[in-house]
Amino acid sequence: MKIALAGNPNSGKTTLFNAITGKTEYVGNWPGVTVEKKEAFLKTKYQISKSKVRIVDLPGAYSIAPYTGEEAITRDFVTGEKPDVIINIIDANSLERSLFFTTQLLELEIPVVIALNKQDVLKRHGDVIDSVRLGALLNCKVVETVANKGKGVRRLIEDAIEAASMKSIHTSPDLDFSIVSDEDNARQKFTGMIAQECHVSNRDTNDISLSDRLDRIVAHKWLGLPIFFLVMWAVYAFSIEGLGGFLSEYLNETVFGEIVPNAANAFFEGIDVNPLLQSLIVDGAIGGVGAVIGFLPLIMVLFFCLGLLEDSGYMSRVAVVMDRFFKKIGLSGKSIIPMIVGSGCAIPGVMATRTIEDINEKRMTTILTPFVPCGAKIPIIALFSAVFFPNASWVGPSMYLLAIVMIALGGLLLKKIFVWENTSIFLIELPEYKIPSVRHAITQMLKHAKGFIIKASTIILVMNTLVWFMQAYGWNLRPVTIQDASILASFGGIISPLLIPLGFVGWQLAAAILTGFVAKENVVATFAVLLAVASEDALYLPGGVLSGIFNPVTGYAFLAFNLFTPPCFAAIGAMNSELGSKKWLFRAIGFQLGVGYMVAMLISQIGSIIVYGETAIGFGYSIVVLVSIVFLVIRLIRKSDSNVKQVLTEAREGGI
Repeated sequence: MKIALAGNPNSGKTTLFNAITGKTEYVGNWPGVTVEKKEAFLKTKYQISKSKVRIVDLPGAYSIAPYTGEEAITRDFVTGEKPDVIINIIDANSLERSLFFTTQLLELEIPVVIALNKQDVLKRHGDVIDSVRLGALLNCKVVETVANKGKGVRRLIEDAIEAASMKSIHTSPDLDFSIVSDEDNARQKFTGMIAQECHVSNRDTNDISLSDRLDRIVAHKWLGLPIFFLVMWAVYAFSIEGLGGFLSEYLNETVFGEIVPNAANAFFEGIDVNPLLQSLIVDGAIGGVGAVIGFLPLIMVLFFCLGLLEDSGYMSRVAVVMDRFFKKIGLSGKSIIPMIVGSGCAIPGVMATRTIEDINEKRMTTILTPFVPCGAKIPIIALFSAVFFPNASWVGPSMYLLAIVMIALGGLLLKKIFVWENTSIFLIELPEYKIPSVRHAITQMLKHAKGFIIKASTIILVMNTLVWFMQAYGWNLRPVTIQDASILASFGGIISPLLIPLGFVGWQLAAAILTGFVAKENVVATFAVLLAVASEDALYLPGGVLSGIFNPVTGYAFLAFNLFTPPCFAAIGAMNSELGSKKWLFRAIGFQLGVGYMVAMLISQIGSIIVYGETAIGFGYSIVVLVSIVFLVIRLIRKSDSNVKQVLTEAREGGI
C-alpha cells in the first residue's frame, strides 16, 4: 500500500512524514525544503495489518497545475503513479487557501483523508474549525492533528489505511468545476464558502500580532542584516568558545590526545606488533580520525542552536532580509534558502536550487551556494581559531560575513560576465514566531552527528590510512626516514609552487588541500597525521606545530581558501546534476577556484603589510597573478558586452 502526503508548503508534511516513519528528513518553515519525493515504510506501531505500507512525502504545492519544478513532481506522482490514498495536510490557520488544492485532489478519483494540522496554533489564537462539518461538506474524513507532537497521528493513519482498503473515493458534490468557464475563480468562491461555514475566528485580523511587531525589527530593511550577524555571532560564540569548544578541547587534548593513543600504544607493544603497523593504526587511523571526531561536540552544539533558530521561524525572515540585497546582484530571496540549507551540508543546499525557476538565477545560486561554511568546514574553522585566535569569538561569524560579501561580489561579477537578468518572483510564507521545539533541535543535531561519525569512520578513515602510507613510504615502496622523500611529498611538491603567491609554503599544505577535495574534514585529519608524525607538539594549542607553518594572517587566508575553493567531490556531483551541463560545471569550478585563490592571496599579502608592516612570501608573484586575473576578467566582460551589442544589432536589422 502506498500513501502519499500532499499539501501546501509549510503545512507540516515532512514533520508528519518523520513522525510516522521514524526518519529525520530536513524540516524547515519555508517553501522549497522538500524538492523531491521521499519514501519510507510506515512505523511498525502504526501498522494495522501485516502488509507493509509505504509513505511518500511530496513537495509542497498550491495547485495541481504546476508553476514550479517541485509542484510538477507532486502533480506527476498523484496523477501518474496513482497512490492508494492521499493524506492531504492542511494548515488549520490557512484553511481557505489550503482548500484550493484540496478540492483539486478530491477530483482525482483517489481516496483522500484530510489532516487538519497545527491545531495547537489554531487554539492558541482562540479560533475553532468544525472538522465534522468540514468533512461533511467535502465528503471525506477529516482528522485534527498536531504532527510535531504526534497528536491525532494514529487515528489519521488508521483512517487512511481504511479508506485505501475500501477504495472509497469522495468528490465534492456541491460544484462541478468542469462546466464553469473561470474555474479558478469558481473554486476560490467555493473554498471561501466552506471556510466561512466551518471556521469561527475570535481574532480581529486588523490587530497587530506579536509576530508583526517582531518583524518590524527583525525583518527591517536596515536592522535585519546587523541582527542576523549578531545572532550568528552568538551561535558561534556559544558553539566554539562556549560549551562546544570546552567539550571539543577535552576530547581533542585528553581523550584523543593522551588516553586513546597511550592505551593503543601500550596494547600493541604488549602483543609485539610491528612498529610500522602500530604507527599506521595509532598515528594514521586513530590520530587522523580522532582529530576530526574531536570536534564532534562543537558540531553538535552548533547544529542544535541552528535547529532552534529554524524552528522558531527566524530563518524565513533571513530570506526576506536578504531578498532586497540579492535582487541587486541578479538573485532573490529564493537563493538564500539553498544557502541556509547548505550551512549544514553543501549537497542538499545545491539540490535545493532546483526550486528556482529562472535558469540564470539557478546557475548563479548553484555556483555560489558552496561559499557558505558547511558542517564539514567547521572543524577547519575551529582548529585555526583555537591555534591562532584563542578566546576570539569573531572568527567563525567573520567567515559568514566574508561569505556573504563574496556571494554579493561574485554575483555581480557573474551577472556582468554573462549579462544575466533576474526574472523570478520571490514569494514566501512567514510563519508565526514560536517557542522552538527542543526535540526537533535534538533530532537535527543527532542527524548531523550521525553523518559526521559515518563519514569519519569511512571516507576519512580510508583517506587517513592512505595519507599515512604515502607520507611513510617512497616510490620504491620502502619506508623513508624523512617525509620530504615520500610519495605524498612528491604530489604536494607539484601543487605547492602554485600556493606561493598566497604566502603558503610547504608541500604539507598542498597535500591537505588535495585531500580536502575528497572531504573537507580531511584537511584537519591530514594535518593531524603529517604533523603528529613530524613533531610532538600539540596540534590544537596556541604556539603548537601549526604555528611553524602559518602565522595568524596566513592562517586566516588558509581558512578563506578552503571556504571558497570548490567543495568536496560529492557536492561537485550535485552541482553537475543541477547545472545539467559539463560546460557549466567546469565554469563553476573555475570560478570557485579563482575566487578562493584571489581572496586568500589578498588576505595574505595585504594583511601581512597591515599587521606586520612587511610583505608576505611570494609578493612579487602575487602582483603578476593579480594583473593576470584582472586582465582576464576585463577581457571576459568586454567579450560579453560585444556579444550583447551584436545580438542587439542583428535584432534591429531584422526589424525586431
